[in-house]
Amino acid sequence: MTLITRRRAARLLLALCAVVTALTTAPVAQAQPEPRTQSPSQAAHLADRLRDHPVHVTDQLPRAVPRALAPDFARLAQRTGVPTYVLVLPSPYSYGDDLLGAVHERLGRDGLYVLVDESEVTAARSFGVRAPAEAAARAARHELPYDAGALRSFERFVDIVTEGAEKAEARAAAATAAYRDGEPEEMYIGPADRRNQSFLTGIALTGVPLSILLLVPYARRRLRAEHPPAGRRKKNRPAAPAPARPLPHRLALPAAALAAAAAIGVCAPLVFDQTRSSASPTPTPADLSARVDRVTAGLAHDPVYQDPESPRRLDAAQLAHLRDRIERFERSEGGGPVFVTLVPHTPQDESAGDEELFSAAVHAALDKDGVYVAADPLSGYIDVFNHGLHLDSYDLLLDLPDAIAYGTEKADEADDHLLAERLDALMTYLDEAPRTEEPSDVGSPAHAPSPTKEHALPPLFATDFWPGLFVGALAALLVWAVVAAAWTTVTRVRRRLGWALIPASPDTAPASPSEAYLRRTARAELRAARSAFEAAPPSPPRTAQDRYEAALLLAGTAGLGDPRTPPVHLLAVTVLARAARAALEGDNGARCCAVNPLHGTAVTRRHVRVSADPDRRRFLPLCALCRDTATAAPGDLHRQFLTLPHPSGTPVRYDEPADGLLSPLSNGYAGLVTKVREGVNTG
Repeated sequence: MTLITRRRAARLLLALCAVVTALTTAPVAQAQPEPRTQSPSQAAHLADRLRDHPVHVTDQLPRAVPRALAPDFARLAQRTGVPTYVLVLPSPYSYGDDLLGAVHERLGRDGLYVLVDESEVTAARSFGVRAPAEAAARAARHELPYDAGALRSFERFVDIVTEGAEKAEARAAAATAAYRDGEPEEMYIGPADRRNQSFLTGIALTGVPLSILLLVPYARRRLRAEHPPAGRRKKNRPAAPAPARPLPHRLALPAAALAAAAAIGVCAPLVFDQTRSSASPTPTPADLSARVDRVTAGLAHDPVYQDPESPRRLDAAQLAHLRDRIERFERSEGGGPVFVTLVPHTPQDESAGDEELFSAAVHAALDKDGVYVAADPLSGYIDVFNHGLHLDSYDLLLDLPDAIAYGTEKADEADDHLLAERLDALMTYLDEAPRTEEPSDVGSPAHAPSPTKEHALPPLFATDFWPGLFVGALAALLVWAVVAAAWTTVTRVRRRLGWALIPASPDTAPASPSEAYLRRTARAELRAARSAFEAAPPSPPRTAQDRYEAALLLAGTAGLGDPRTPPVHLLAVTVLARAARAALEGDNGARCCAVNPLHGTAVTRRHVRVSADPDRRRFLPLCALCRDTATAAPGDLHRQFLTLPHPSGTPVRYDEPADGLLSPLSNGYAGLVTKVREGVNTG
């Protein structure tokens, strides 16, 4: 071959190599790298679902987002104003944005892509359209509590998208700032909260009515004892029997207690009106059986079923190797079929996350005995259940090595949890497992929670409502005991310190009251007289009206709040107001005790000593207490005359000087009324 021919051949060979290299490297340069952990089969499967319908609701979340909600998601998606594609899949998906990108690439349609899990919008991306996807997703996530539900979260997301980019960014920033201060308040209560509500309702239903029945009569008796009507009869005077209260008055208190109980019984269900503990609707039987039917149909043709909605953990070579191991075990002595399901198990699926329940349902639907292996592609856990083979079922269920069941630290760090190697080790474990003489079975597992009752709260008048009734009765007794003890203690203290607003009896009326005591007593008696006149008939007795008007005149002139008001004026207001109330109540006594006007109405008149000089005597009206003292110790009576504070610091008797305001008191209330009117007119 000549040199020229060899050169041409070399050039032709180089050209052919260049062409081959270009053809083999160009696709590599143009192809996009696969997102992390997202296999082409998963994205392709989801793209096919969206190609059929823009909303795909998985069948793996029937307890949280049943497939019956797909029309609601579709209706909301139409409000965005742009093509919207929604994927509802179980969590966790650490690379939700990557998944949406891979699905968009395979679907080849621009629009708003949204990923929703069992509770909220987890990721959103816009491709070729103007929509604030990321801001709307962040705002919806932070504005709503975690128990708002997937559909309500997507609805909030759509509302924010329709507001535009500027408002969406503002809402996202505000929601994020508020979320740092604390999560939004939960929208639903749980069974424990409902028990607390029932307990509180029971306490109120018995505690409030019993408190009314116990406290009102007690307070009425104590008030009557501590604040007796002015001029009431003393113990040594025959008391007229109290008139029987009319029947309506006697029934008023029980009626009030019954009305309170009825009001609580009616209002409690209106206040505690929650009926469900979750936003999740009740799934239909078709929703609960959809995934089992799908897995069963796959196992009918292949002993290994990989969930197409989840990241693929076994490649073609690993699948072929696993199938080969399964076939060899099936042909071995004492062996049998092995069915491997790689599907996620969550509390929101048909079996409430129980792998044993799921495997039992698949076994019942497939109607084939064998070893059923539940391998979770998300958590990496492996569970083994024997149905009808010559193997020790409890050994497989309880004594499976941890390296196979849960994996090692290396498996935890791997994206695929080393499921291929661990399933291969499981097949070796099955090959070496001892055989039993009789076929074994794990038995019938417990049933999954009823979807009808799972999120339904118990009735308000149930559970802890009945103990609450008993506690309410005890609480009413305790409140009555505390009130009684506190009332008794306060009464004793204020009597000892002279703080009583109205003297309860002659025994407690001080002989030398302070100015503050006189001022408080005058105010209290005047208020009591005002209340009595407001409740009296339109035409009260003239005597009572004169005394009350005189008390008002003197109170207006003296000024009960003025510290310069003479103590004698305060005493006169007390005497007149008390006498006015006595007249309203039918006590026509014309005089009060001249020794101590705070003792009340006089019961007799007698010549008594008014000083240490036995020859100084006066004919004075006396109350029962002073009358007894005048009889038993006549020489001590003059020491019991009421004294009033004086600017000099030495108390003086109230009836000094003789021409003072209270000088006519010994002759009756009429003289005091006249004296007050003359003083006011003169002033």
